Amino acid sequence: MELQLALDLVDIPGAKEIVGEVAEYIDIVEIGTPVVINEGLRAVKELKEAFPSLRVLADLKIMDAGGYEVMKASEAGASIITVLGVSDDTTILGAVEEAKKQNTQVMVDMINVKNIEERAQEIDRMGVDYICVHSGYDHQAAGISSFEDLLVLKRVVKQAKTAIAGGIKLDTLRQVIEAGPDLVIVGGGITGQADKRATASEMKQLVSRA
Repeated sequence: MELQLALDLVDIPGAKEIVGEVAEYIDIVEIGTPVVINEGLRAVKELKEAFPSLRVLADLKIMDAGGYEVMKASEAGASIITVLGVSDDTTILGAVEEAKKQNTQVMVDMINVKNIEERAQEIDRMGVDYICVHSGYDHQAAGISSFEDLLVLKRVVKQAKTAIAGGIKLDTLRQVIEAGPDLVIVGGGITGQADKRATASEMKQLVSRA
């Protein structure tokens, strides 16, 4: 089980500062969609250059032109690129095909997928690397959790690795770990803490023991 740090509401200098505090305790650093919108793929490139030992995920939430967008993110230094589960099958397949050429990976984000069980099985057969259940900011504000969806993924997904994101904090991490995802994605649960380093260290210890 691995730990991914999601960076959303920062600029490039801010991202570097946060990662500098916690780099030794995370496996993957995510350049979140808001950062990509504000800074472009330059954020991916600069974080990879600054922290070459970390994998960088570009949270592009691709909805179309999967092959092209995976190519550009891969060229910028991303190891993993996200595609939306609600996108067309051809988009996902195009992303997977290009990722294989680039020696990178595809994560499918299941945010707003209505039938998680059926769609997860379809996507799993497409050869993606990760399938992620995700409670976004709007879902979290409405009190919606992705934990039950993770249990569905663990039951039906046979090939891809499973991931969970959205609102995970230290006090909920143990419950998440018990469900057995391959990747735990934490944003504000680390970045919003006064002592980011100590929190990341404790989370990494729990995740590593799982």
